[in-house]
Amino acid sequence: MTKEPLRIGVLGAARIAGLSMVGPARAGGHRLVAVAARDRRRAEDFAAAHGVERVAGSYAELIADPEIDVVYNPLANGLHGPWNLAALQAAKHVLTEKPSASDAEEAAEVRDAAATAGTAFMEGFHYLFHPVTRRLHELLASGELGDLRHVEAMVAMPAPPDGDIRWSLPLAGGALMDLGCYGLHALRMLAPWAGGPPRLVTARGGERAGADGVDEWLHADLEFPGGATGTANCHMAYDTWQMSCRVVGTRGEATAMNFVQPHLDDRVVVRAAAGERTEELGRRSSYTFQLEAFAAHVRDGAPLALDAEDALTTMRLIEECYQTAGFPPRPRTVPPLAVHGRRRSRARATGPRAAVP
Repeated sequence: MTKEPLRIGVLGAARIAGLSMVGPARAGGHRLVAVAARDRRRAEDFAAAHGVERVAGSYAELIADPEIDVVYNPLANGLHGPWNLAALQAAKHVLTEKPSASDAEEAAEVRDAAATAGTAFMEGFHYLFHPVTRRLHELLASGELGDLRHVEAMVAMPAPPDGDIRWSLPLAGGALMDLGCYGLHALRMLAPWAGGPPRLVTARGGERAGADGVDEWLHADLEFPGGATGTANCHMAYDTWQMSCRVVGTRGEATAMNFVQPHLDDRVVVRAAAGERTEELGRRSSYTFQLEAFAAHVRDGAPLALDAEDALTTMRLIEECYQTAGFPPRPRTVPPLAVHGRRRSRARATGPRAAVP
């Protein structure tokens, strides 16, 4: 029996959406029903380039569309929370880019809204669904690496231009929000082999010149209940791209050379008693695996590794890292107009008001 396709609405015309949603949706036979953007011309160009069925006049109009059942949110970080809340209040399923919100309080509101809506909510840590990351977990579960003793995650990239939204404090930018959250999440996902989730030991970071309160890099040290240690490093003005994850056990170690972008490098290098080997796990997009898992949950009730509670746990850890490293919390964006035209109560706008489409 043919499965009903997801009917997807895309908020914004971000370039990443071509890789993160358009390709996976086509591969899975899903419908791209509508796209909305601040600039209608950009939305029209996006729709024409990617075969989206129509252009909505605004984000609120897209969310209110009864033909759409899944809202995909790849907007700027500071716009994740408000529009995730709006979509959940409209009883839509939501797949959002990470992080789910600007701070832990807002992430808790998203968690509560998802519980009230009874719809699926997932933060887009797509790496988790790819065979590369699954293989790291298998190597620990099989005992080949022995007991986990240490894990190192490094997520770094060359600097975006000075005016890029990733350097904007009002839009909840910073290296940890955009990159380091992958490393923190990857460490959290090792809890089954480490006696439980990690706790933060210390964190330090450096501020981006000309961007007060915005972290250019951040280093976090963590410790697991079983005694293993971990480091999560991120840098948004690095010499090159580096997105590796190395797990070290009592009998060996394994390194995913690019756990965040396995479609570019799918190698896992294993060093154990039998010697060194390189495994190639396939360059199919991790975003495609992610959308398949999300669709299976929405359509068939299949278990889903990520939900709004997991997103809240990650955001609490991000916030703790910022506080420990001496950075201010990311400010919240003033909520948008409600789907039905009334302005919702203004949850604290703790920072400068960002332009909300």
